[in-house]
Amino acid sequence: MTQAPADAPLTADEIAALFTAANGDFLCARWGRPVAPVVFGLDDATLTVFRAALIAPFTHARQPLTDTDPDTGANLMIFAVRDWAELDGLPDLDRLTGIAGLPDRLAAEGADRYRLLRFDGAGAIRACLTFLRLGGALAQAHPAQLAESVAVNALLSWARPVTPSAPLAALIRAAYDPLLPACARDPSHALRLAARL
Repeated sequence: MTQAPADAPLTADEIAALFTAANGDFLCARWGRPVAPVVFGLDDATLTVFRAALIAPFTHARQPLTDTDPDTGANLMIFAVRDWAELDGLPDLDRLTGIAGLPDRLAAEGADRYRLLRFDGAGAIRACLTFLRLGGALAQAHPAQLAESVAVNALLSWARPVTPSAPLAALIRAAYDPLLPACARDPSHALRLAARL
């Protein structure tokens, strides 16, 4: 059996797998409002590189960016820390995430990153919280690569973390086709996405 090239378009089955949770539920949701990003915990030089690289995937997807979300101010919040214990000093973290003891949970799991999505009444993404632990495996990551990964993982409701690639970039652009719904829960949606690649 020959293996498909790394940059070959994704098949419908591969697309469906990207949005299917362990319990079998399918969810492909995109943003339903302009994205207002804010980044905490990076120095000015790193932040400049990070922000520029963060914007590129949203531009590719044709997803508008804005300075302020009318409901929350920022709706894509990125927190960079050296160690998860630093999150203990973040005011109202439990209320912000809806998860009690998140720093301890992430430390126990040995996680390097965590993403939390919020959805609006129609099922579209309305907010994303991303947490990065830069003291572990991500310590050597280039800020531009890290920002691209954060953006790609924030653009759609992937069932598990994904690594940026050309096929994924094409899939993201297809998912933002204005003729498609902002939220789909039927796996047949993967066929509609595959047809646009």
